[in-house]
Amino acid sequence: MDAENTWEVENDQAARLYQRGQYGAAELMFRSALHEAEKFGATDTRVAIVLNNLANLCHNQRKLTEAEAFYLRALAIRQEAYGPQHPWVAQSLNNLSSLYRELGRLQEAEAFSLQAVAIAEALMGPDHWRITNCLNNLAAVYMAQARYGESEVCFQRTLAIRRRFFGDGDPTVATTLCGLAELAMAQGKHAEAEPLFQRALAIRETELGAHHPGVAVVLEKYAGLLRQTERVAQAGEYETRAQAIRVQAQGANGEG
Repeated sequence: MDAENTWEVENDQAARLYQRGQYGAAELMFRSALHEAEKFGATDTRVAIVLNNLANLCHNQRKLTEAEAFYLRALAIRQEAYGPQHPWVAQSLNNLSSLYRELGRLQEAEAFSLQAVAIAEALMGPDHWRITNCLNNLAAVYMAQARYGESEVCFQRTLAIRRRFFGDGDPTVATTLCGLAELAMAQGKHAEAEPLFQRALAIRETELGAHHPGVAVVLEKYAGLLRQTERVAQAGEYETRAQAIRVQAQGANGEG
């Protein structure tokens, strides 16, 4: 392997493992890729690529302190290298917004999300699929702030764009459907939430496979609805299945 490209090969291998839901193996490979990328200098843009990927993986593994540190390093490198108006800067801002929303730091989450959406719209236009990650996250931030009307507008806009570009059965469509289901739940609209969760689950099982961590996410959220509607046994089944998927994804000794 050409030493100059080792970081890229390992980053790509890690990304494939991550996509397949093999989180433990992916993390080991991303960390190796980061070590190789840092040989070009701590602030090289290649380092930021790996940092962002590793941060995203840590985020999904609930290693939130590590995720924040990696996201912040990637953002600083990208802002210095590309300036404030760049797609990768928007990506980093959006990722931090998502993390801060989950940590309850909602003012920071909103500020970063609005900035990310503004950059994406300025670069790609208001109806391009590349703005939808930022837009979907802004919807989630608004939902966390109980700004339900604003949240639904953003979710529905995201859903329309994703369906137009990718079709009804794409995993990104499932993500937005899941967000709409959570929004309905937050407002006590259980009958409206359930078919949205069911559709999101069906898409992820079909497109990602029944044992992918993305399926576990929907199972856990759906289980919350089932508990709220006093279907405790079914909720327990979904939670048990989700936990088994997560254990398999982490793998023994990083072997997904």
